[in-house]
Amino acid sequence: MKHIKTFYSEEMETRHGKVIIEGPVPPEQLENYIFHDDLVAFRPPVQQHKALIEIAKLEEGRIIIIRNQHIVVGYVTYLYPDPLERWSEDKIDNMIELGAIEVIPSYRGCGVGKKLLQVSFMGDEMEDYLVITTEYYWHWDLKGTGLNVWEYRKMMERLMEVVGFTYYATDDPEITSHPANCLMARVGKRVQNDTLERFDRLRFRNRFMY
Repeated sequence: MKHIKTFYSEEMETRHGKVIIEGPVPPEQLENYIFHDDLVAFRPPVQQHKALIEIAKLEEGRIIIIRNQHIVVGYVTYLYPDPLERWSEDKIDNMIELGAIEVIPSYRGCGVGKKLLQVSFMGDEMEDYLVITTEYYWHWDLKGTGLNVWEYRKMMERLMEVVGFTYYATDDPEITSHPANCLMARVGKRVQNDTLERFDRLRFRNRFMY
């Protein structure tokens, strides 16, 4: 399929001043920004910056960011599922994964994460996609937020539901390894039944769990 990327940009006032939420950001634009020192959830900020530039270069890759002037304080990534994961075993052209979402601690609790997701789905082309996300408790900032796994899970569910993600059952061993982990997905309005049937086959290897 042809991966269309319609750029959107919105301003938002926060307690730290005005921020810009924009994307999908092209790699050459992303190179001009600096990643905040507190973006450490997945890897050190400099390495994460490089990783996101590489994702932005992918045909299907989509990076939406929050920035205060030229400092990136949050982002969300979309790309095809990791080749090492079950979700890539069937190469579904219009199934992409929300791979990571991160907002630095000082900007949390003021609605920027919600706005980040909303800007992500402004493009009409997103109605052609089945977008999945796998939530693993070991990626969550339990210490920084003071939440337990169930409170954090509920917070993530509420955040994802803002743009139409819903819970989907699966027998994937990584997800079933802890009851707080979960699979969520957003089905675009133009996604065909064939895509959903293929997704169902990926979700369950043990057919009796349907």
